[in-house]
Amino acid sequence: MHFELLSNIQRTETFATGSGIRELQRLRRTYGPGRWRKRKGIAEIRLPDGTIRVAELHWYEASGIGKKDFKIKRYLD
Repeated sequence: MHFELLSNIQRTETFATGSGIRELQRLRRTYGPGRWRKRKGIAEIRLPDGTIRVAELHWYEASGIGKKDFKIKRYLD
């Protein structure tokens, strides 16, 4: 992650599960088997240069494993 979360992730939504996730094999190989979901939400973040922005984030999540591979999809401010 090349940013720091400053707030809780709001308006979370699951938009892909199971075989709908293209990287499912990599996730299982890297982090282990689980019920993987691709999720998105909005949070306030701090970038490496110190700038604070509100952004839409995407990540993968599985119960017992947690949130992995955060990615900034777009800035909202």
